[in-house]
Amino acid sequence: MIEIKVPDLAESISEGTILQWLVTIGDKVTKGEGVVELETDKVNLEVNTEYSGVITKVIKEPGDTVEVGDVIAILEENVAEGAAHAVPAALEKSVKEAVDPPSTPPALELPKTAHPIASPAARKLARELGIDLHQVVSSDPLGRIRPHDVKAHAQTPVAKEELQSEKTSSKPATKQADTEIDKSVERIKMSRRRQTIAKRLVEVQHTAAMLTTFNEVDMSAVMDLRKKRKDAFFEKHDVRLGFMSFFTKAVVAALKQYPLLNAEIQEDELVLKKFYDIGIAVAAPEGLVVPVVRDANQKSFAEIEREIGHLGKKARDNALTLKELQGGTFTITNGGVFGSLMSTPILNAPQVGILGMHKIQTRPIAIDNDRIENRPMMYIALSYDHRIVDGKEAVSFLAMIKEMLEDPESLLLEG
Repeated sequence: MIEIKVPDLAESISEGTILQWLVTIGDKVTKGEGVVELETDKVNLEVNTEYSGVITKVIKEPGDTVEVGDVIAILEENVAEGAAHAVPAALEKSVKEAVDPPSTPPALELPKTAHPIASPAARKLARELGIDLHQVVSSDPLGRIRPHDVKAHAQTPVAKEELQSEKTSSKPATKQADTEIDKSVERIKMSRRRQTIAKRLVEVQHTAAMLTTFNEVDMSAVMDLRKKRKDAFFEKHDVRLGFMSFFTKAVVAALKQYPLLNAEIQEDELVLKKFYDIGIAVAAPEGLVVPVVRDANQKSFAEIEREIGHLGKKARDNALTLKELQGGTFTITNGGVFGSLMSTPILNAPQVGILGMHKIQTRPIAIDNDRIENRPMMYIALSYDHRIVDGKEAVSFLAMIKEMLEDPESLLLEG
């Protein structure tokens, strides 16, 4: 008997929540195969087994909180000798036949009373498609259901009709016209990550003396430069020239001039960081995440754009690693992609500064005493911890970013 335990997650993470099992009792697994998905405060992790064998017992269920070292399942290495006494009675015969098949091949369709024998990949696909494995016909002589069997079943008229029926039945019933007010509610348990985000956002507002200062940027020069250079840039680097590389370059240059915004407070000390790991806030399915562009001061425009694109895709696919989320020194968040005209970003503790970008909007701007022109303008916001950053420094930092963006060629001189 081998215990499957929660492995060490990361230095700052000691527990997680069982999100879903990728295997069930009776499944054969091989060394290195994923058996369960854990949700932690920052990312989802797949726990792999270090041994091959049969899953004979599942101790923790989806939704259970587990800590590092907790036993979550039992595995038997010797399928023929060890599995039979631990698996459910309904599965005992199936496991024995998988190891020592009878001379007469079994029927391809398992009876509904039996526990379907399926590969982990097939079980995962069936859950995603909402398919009952009891209904799937196996093409395997031993009766084991594989992903292609699930896909084949999903294309059958019966399966399509059942799935459509489930979608229809899941819709809320139409309320009959009357004078009563519909007071129906739906309760949805917050994910561990959403709970953590909520907790940390409240904590930072309670522990930091957070203030926000605003400015606006005329984006004409950046937009003209992008329009002029975008085709050649893409042809040379195979990545599109966006706004984020300009803002990242400007932030790094301003941090060098105002180093307190690249620091953090540790008890009674200020820790001034001599490196520039810039966090880029990304809206992911489970909530806001902030992957980090390492050593942004050493990267070119193309390298920054490429890494931001790569991290953004991993965030949307829920595939970020803990390392990619840890250790940022300053954060940039872009509410403009969702239409925000102005906002007050909240600090990403323990950082002491965060820059908020917003929607570019054409507005009439006074050029001088005699001229008014329509210009593409963006409001920018800097939230900062007033415990170590004074208003003069914060305002000067934001003004420097404005000046560099309005003269984007100056960013090339910064390296």
